[in-house]
Amino acid sequence: MDWQRAPAPAAPESKGTPITEPLRIARDQHPVSRSNISPGTLKVLYSLRDAGHEAYMVGGGVRDLLAGLRPKDFDVATSAHPEEVKRLFRSCRLVGRRFLIAHVRMGDEIIEVTTFRGPITDSHERDETGRILSDNIYGTLESDAFRRDFTINALYYDIRDFAIVDFAGGMDDMRLGRLRLIGDPELRYREDPVRMLRAVRIANKLRFALADDTAAPIRHLSPLLREIPPARLFDEVLKIFLSRDAWANLEGLRRHGLFIHLLPLTDEALEADDPVATALLRHALENTAARLAADQPVTPAFLFAAMLWPAYAKRIELLVRKQGHAPPVAQAQAAEEVVAHQQLRIAIPKRFSLPMREIWSLQPRFDNRRGARAKRLLAHPRFRAAYDFLVLRGQAGEPGAAELAHWWAQAQGGEPPPPPAPLPPTAADEAPASPAKRRRRRGGRRRRKPSGPEGGE
Repeated sequence: MDWQRAPAPAAPESKGTPITEPLRIARDQHPVSRSNISPGTLKVLYSLRDAGHEAYMVGGGVRDLLAGLRPKDFDVATSAHPEEVKRLFRSCRLVGRRFLIAHVRMGDEIIEVTTFRGPITDSHERDETGRILSDNIYGTLESDAFRRDFTINALYYDIRDFAIVDFAGGMDDMRLGRLRLIGDPELRYREDPVRMLRAVRIANKLRFALADDTAAPIRHLSPLLREIPPARLFDEVLKIFLSRDAWANLEGLRRHGLFIHLLPLTDEALEADDPVATALLRHALENTAARLAADQPVTPAFLFAAMLWPAYAKRIELLVRKQGHAPPVAQAQAAEEVVAHQQLRIAIPKRFSLPMREIWSLQPRFDNRRGARAKRLLAHPRFRAAYDFLVLRGQAGEPGAAELAHWWAQAQGGEPPPPPAPLPPTAADEAPASPAKRRRRRGGRRRRKPSGPEGGE
């Protein structure tokens, strides 16, 4: 479709440089409808408009609706400054350091409202790699559009006439199925290296191809991810792997040299071409995608347990076989070392790392299928997650895991499971029995003498 220019409605006078005439796609030429926009987002847009401010829905919400997808959330861009937004909405909270953002709560929704950003100037504070550290300089709709990362994220839905406003050629890229950075790719990645992760994730989500100039610098700039705070990378990694495109995202990250800077121990296992480790990760990510498709809950604890299991299992084997540690000691030490190493790149909060370690620690207990030990494991509060992980190990082809998972499945279902195979004899079992010694009674109350004729009473 050839997009046509639509006349812009009258707008409040903007501060700064004059706005270059953008491409405006009229409502009858695009599929974005208010019926697909959340009520909270519409209320924020109308409230800002009625207060005399410019207000647009922008970013992933517009992009996904144009692509026929259902957005997870909606963002709003406005000429109102954060303090003005806060005065307008009682349920507003200002967050962020590098760039101040207003979070407006509408019922169960939180709408992210950002003020138009100003152009990049020499006054912006940067670190030695070029990353912008402070960005609270406000501008116009035009300057905000060219500060966005990708052209398809710089499309604005105007609440006044329901047109799509396009400064950067995003509508053409939507039509061509192309993800393209705005501006010089190397400079834009240096400004915020997380854009390299977003490029892989958004391209897979939309089934788009990365433009050649957008993809070219990623591999040699990938070490810049080490400059990003580990807590921020945790949030980005969740978006990448708690998704329906998780396996494609992993392959894309590895292809562009990014994965090694996020989960280096996992990357090492994959580089070793271990078929069990590869199968385990693939099954974990595909199971996650299937649960999301079925609107079932997923937890980062299980995801990271799978991601780091190959490194954890390898470390246990080293500690037991080569250093002579007892298995329980080796398991605790391996978990400590693997988690500490990973925290240097991605800060996994304790509310996820502790359950992850518990899932690991319960795996050896599945070998104990006799009597009270089996019953205690069945009653453990983390049993279900640990059992699901055992099933995952079986699917990946770990020796013995599938048979164990089958036995515990029967035990949960109330069916009498087959008796476990007899344990191999130990040295103590094969030693000749020594004569039983008479047990001496120690302490306690004196035994009462029996009453009656022989009792003396």
